[in-house]
Amino acid sequence: MMLAPLSAHAGVFDEALGYLGLNAPQKPMIATAEPASPQETQVPQAAPLTLRPVFSARAAELAEVAMPSLPSAAVAELPAPSVETPLHKLFCVEYARARSGLAVFGDAKFWWDRAKNLYARAARPVSDAVMVFAGSKRLRSGHVAVVTNIVSPREIRVDQANWENHGEIDHATPVMDVSRANDWSQVRVWDMRSQTFGSHVYAVSGFIAKSLVQKAEND
Repeated sequence: MMLAPLSAHAGVFDEALGYLGLNAPQKPMIATAEPASPQETQVPQAAPLTLRPVFSARAAELAEVAMPSLPSAAVAELPAPSVETPLHKLFCVEYARARSGLAVFGDAKFWWDRAKNLYARAARPVSDAVMVFAGSKRLRSGHVAVVTNIVSPREIRVDQANWENHGEIDHATPVMDVSRANDWSQVRVWDMRSQTFGSHVYAVSGFIAKSLVQKAEND
């Protein structure tokens, strides 16, 4: 009689062990980690930093009074500031009167009021007009200068006498408007010694033109 192979009775043997409560030893299971999805392995990127310029109130104020730049060719054509020593010392009023032809007399600070109903008065620069500086602690008698070039809405050139109180004549002196409203009520004047605009701010009454025709050119 031939015996069946042991493997043929394996199922019956396992059932018998289960009936008796004796389970066959199980093979240990080795846990294998499932590969993570691309979304799980992706490292979140930090949001890009946005740099915002710090714009102080002082910077805003300076920006408002910054002068428009001129083409280099236009700048090259302007005469350079210079100083002339006359045969005798001149006051600003006598020099401005001779250059402009305005028959206005007295201290410079009175010229604006005295020109009323006699000549055209403008709030902004006019070529060949007289620029009237108001009286102040630094300019007790005021000051007058003749406009020779209008460079930009913020800058002009003037000829003037006795600005340094030496009776000299200053030619092509740059004057810059520093008023917040760009209305030429406050200006700074070029300093010949330092070759830059002076730190003092001067009040301006306005500009006196010889005729109404010249005033119309300012509109």
